[in-house]
Amino acid sequence: MRTVKKYTIPTKEVFTERLLSWAQQFDEVVWLDSNEYAQEYSSYKAILAVDAFTSIKTQTNGSFEALEEYQSRAKDWLFGYLTYDLKNDIEALESNNFDGLQFPDIYFFQPKKIFLFTENTVELHYLRVVEDEAEKDWEDIQEENIVDGTLEDKPEAIKIRLRTSKDSYFEKVSTILSHIQRGDIYEASFCQEFFAEKTKLDPIKTFLHLNDISRPPFATFLKFENLFLLSASPERYLKKTGGTVISQPIKGTAKRVFDPKEDAAMVEKLRLDPKERSENIMIVDLVRNDLSKIAKKGSVRVNELCTVYTFEQVHQMISTISCQISEDIRPVEVIKNTFPMGSMTGAPKVSAMKIIEELEDAKRGLYSGAAGYFTPDNDMDFNVIIRSILYNAHKEYVSFSVGGAITAKSTPETEYEECLIKAKAMREVLEG
Repeated sequence: MRTVKKYTIPTKEVFTERLLSWAQQFDEVVWLDSNEYAQEYSSYKAILAVDAFTSIKTQTNGSFEALEEYQSRAKDWLFGYLTYDLKNDIEALESNNFDGLQFPDIYFFQPKKIFLFTENTVELHYLRVVEDEAEKDWEDIQEENIVDGTLEDKPEAIKIRLRTSKDSYFEKVSTILSHIQRGDIYEASFCQEFFAEKTKLDPIKTFLHLNDISRPPFATFLKFENLFLLSASPERYLKKTGGTVISQPIKGTAKRVFDPKEDAAMVEKLRLDPKERSENIMIVDLVRNDLSKIAKKGSVRVNELCTVYTFEQVHQMISTISCQISEDIRPVEVIKNTFPMGSMTGAPKVSAMKIIEELEDAKRGLYSGAAGYFTPDNDMDFNVIIRSILYNAHKEYVSFSVGGAITAKSTPETEYEECLIKAKAMREVLEG
């Protein structure tokens, strides 16, 4: 049982910084922030989970089975992540590319302390609480010293390098197009890594800056010991509420422009673009197929097709697919039957993942994986790890990756330009 205390929320911007600063005393921290973005399927404005009572960390085959057992046994809130390379736990695949970050395949924890934010209040759900612990923590957060400096302070610029050269990128995209022409696949999500070595990063400042210029609906600050995820993700992977499961893949991107009329024209151009629509519809079909594996017969439906949503950095085309599942279908089973998410693989999924592994120069790891939580009621909500900075503080290694969907209508030049658009926010934060 958890002890629950309820408080009124102070000014959110200042409070978020105080809250994250206070949370750094713990080895396990997950902060999920909707940034007040209007979402039909949102449950909370934000959530903070800290301080592991129990945890699970895996780096071997059988990760899904271990997570299933852990989640079934805990019957409590669990927060954490799944890396893209869990694909090897589902299919006969491998991940042999360079890995500068070295995140475990799975990391979840049962937090002692959870903060659930709604419109104007926050509920503190504490596990095995000692007398007045919640009250004392709340007072400490109000008095927490703000991280030294302000967002306007310019940190030392970080020199970002590309793991894949422009010429090599063009060659690899041409290879994917050859696979498409031969009929091996009809879409592949091809990604490239930007990185910096021997780099010290202030995770809180970096996250706050990235979040300030992006304001995404699935922002995540995650700390597990010396590993950090600083995410400005706009994409939901899966949400389960009772017997309903939804997935909201993103495929289709257009840049923002300053002039309102020109920006509105970009939205309309994206909405009608046949290439972008075909990319999105291919992934919708893939997600429908994935969900059909666990759905009640005839319950898979497309609630929303190719709707354009506007974010601070880009316009995105998003679809929503839903299904109904039986009570005996566990949440981890839903994940295993749909993972990795189709928006980050291509189609057919297994063939696309094999080609991706051959051509990409870095192991994806947590990038294009998922972060989120399970509830005590067997519900869950997970985002897609894109538009994210990953940091191994022990190795002093910083990384972010971007990619795009390669289809028969793609050209290397336009795909490369799309990668640069998606990389803009992360580069701005790191390079200054």
